[in-house]
Amino acid sequence: MKQILIILFASCLFIPSAKAQSGTPYIHDPSTIAECEGKYYTFGTGGGGLISEDGWSWHSGAERPGGGAAPDVMKIGDRYLIIYGATGGGLGGGHNGRILTMWNKTLDPKSPDFKFSEAIEVCSSDGMEDQDAIDPCLLLDPTTGRLWVTYGTYFGTIRLIELDPKTGFRMKGNKEKDIAIDCEATDLIYRDGWYYLLGTHGTCCDGVNSTYNIVVGRSRSVEGPYLDNIGRDMFHGGGRMVIAAGDRVCGPGHFGRTIIDEGVEIMSCHFEADFERSGRSVLGIRPLLWKNGWPIAGEQLRGGTYEIESERRGYALELAVDFVRMQQERERFWQMDLTKPLVSIPNQKLEEVNSNWPKGNISLRCGDYMFRPHQRWTITPIEEAGGYLSNPYFKITIEGTERTLAATADKELTTVPVFTGSDEQLWRIEQLTDGTYRIMPKRIPGETGLNTRFVIYSAADSTPTLAEYDFHSDNSKWNLRQH
Repeated sequence: MKQILIILFASCLFIPSAKAQSGTPYIHDPSTIAECEGKYYTFGTGGGGLISEDGWSWHSGAERPGGGAAPDVMKIGDRYLIIYGATGGGLGGGHNGRILTMWNKTLDPKSPDFKFSEAIEVCSSDGMEDQDAIDPCLLLDPTTGRLWVTYGTYFGTIRLIELDPKTGFRMKGNKEKDIAIDCEATDLIYRDGWYYLLGTHGTCCDGVNSTYNIVVGRSRSVEGPYLDNIGRDMFHGGGRMVIAAGDRVCGPGHFGRTIIDEGVEIMSCHFEADFERSGRSVLGIRPLLWKNGWPIAGEQLRGGTYEIESERRGYALELAVDFVRMQQERERFWQMDLTKPLVSIPNQKLEEVNSNWPKGNISLRCGDYMFRPHQRWTITPIEEAGGYLSNPYFKITIEGTERTLAATADKELTTVPVFTGSDEQLWRIEQLTDGTYRIMPKRIPGETGLNTRFVIYSAADSTPTLAEYDFHSDNSKWNLRQH
């Protein structure tokens, strides 16, 4: 629902990662993820919600009075504003509904400051008009400081109203405006001069038969019109696809955007049904990419074997060992015998070269990718090590070995003979908004706290190191290629 800023080969080995967040991530109609005192919160229909200490493993425990449906949450100043639909959407047998707001100093139910203010009504529907007062979302316009709400369902229109960001009350004299149809569970976000209206299209609440998907239109004005990529107005049913069913989950709905860092964004939603978890509704988190000015869900990173390719030059991260030539029967190209049968040349095998590698630590470099064992990295999720928003931490090893990529105390890179699970051997891998990846160690030896600044960096075409993340530099960016 709303954006927040958190400061903070021949054959391919495939190792699956969990498709959904770990723990018990069961929720419907989740709010945008909010951060409070080092923990993450999202609230759902029914009054409860989920809490996570690391962004990856979620459990119940978030509290919100009032019941109702489809809340949203936003931090404004030093307080959190909660908005939710008390009824509507056919709940309780009708379409008459109310949307209410309330404040709290904290989202932690164990804090002595945890106390919600009295809920106040900001809009309603009478059950007779073509409109449902349900499914609200919040946008605090970064260009004007004005606070906007969209709400509504398939029963009628999607409406826009304005609230006072100091009180959470409806702005005096504000008149609601209809801006879309044929969707529900909307969200408003702002980026680079555009306002984006994301709506949930399709059918919900039918488990594995739910057809929910998320579509988007954009406008230069918060009041619309919101047009899709081919110019269709969302008031006439337009909308460009952001995320649909896939990867054995279906029914994505209730979009939320979270900015982790410049160029690092995630989207949250629920999936109506996870085929691997009894068809339950689960929290979903995916990388959020931007393609030609349009948001699109990225893919959750899975384990597998990859070339780790520098965006700077296109060279591959590799062990600094001798290049071993492969034997091949050669033919002069001007004297080829075209009657001879073709043969498949296998990749160079690990056992053909690794006996000559040093037994201790081996440093790294970047070079032309040639399908060689010293260039093929297996990325494996280590879920017991915790995680971050979108994924668990990973280990990165040379394929077929335990030789492990590690950070050093002087902010360099090395490989060690055996994976021990220490923090400098665990890696946070995040897809950036342009589709590339940043790769950072969980912790740098000798430093306190988790590392959120230093990434694998191409200091020159062939020199990998650790340096501060810079989204505007290709030196910070890598691609994961499966060959």
